[in-house]
Amino acid sequence: MIELDHVAVSGESLAAAQAYVEERLGVALQPGGKHAVFHTHNALLGLEDGLYLEAIAIDPGAPEPARPRWFALDAFSGAPKLTNWICRTAQLDEILSEIDLELGAPVALQRGDLRWQMAVPASGRLPFDNCAPALISWSEGAHPATRLTQRGVRLKRLTICHPAAVDLKKVLAPVLDDDRIAFETGTAGLSAAFETPHGPRSIET
Repeated sequence: MIELDHVAVSGESLAAAQAYVEERLGVALQPGGKHAVFHTHNALLGLEDGLYLEAIAIDPGAPEPARPRWFALDAFSGAPKLTNWICRTAQLDEILSEIDLELGAPVALQRGDLRWQMAVPASGRLPFDNCAPALISWSEGAHPATRLTQRGVRLKRLTICHPAAVDLKKVLAPVLDDDRIAFETGTAGLSAAFETPHGPRSIET
């Protein structure tokens, strides 16, 4: 089985992505760090229920990576937006072999003392126009959400919209059971509804 781990808001710069999230949700993000292999960097927001949100962008001070960046960031342009959802599993290899999606091969990654594996397609772009979930497996006992300050923000609903949303839902049904996640037929994109100290807020594609 897989379960929701976090959501990602991309920007042309980290400052832009972070400012967008802070303006939309009315709370401050915390510093994240830099990612080797893909040469990106992030800022983080702890969410209730063991989730978190990351604002992410290409690190302009890092060299070009040896492969396409994750989350299709090489092709990202325009205003910051919600671009990806990430699900965790303790059986990454098993899920990848069972699920009928080309989610990529596991890549070993680390940031500080955090270590994890992420399945990343060779192109950097996930199936269903980047609307399929990325899969992650954290090393035991290490997870960013446990280290983040709670700001009173809870994810209420994550909607995945795509012309073939019914097909994506069908593929994921055997391994994903979360009533916060909805699939709708329409233009490809994501939207997330949150409860915050300032009332209901949302972030979308």
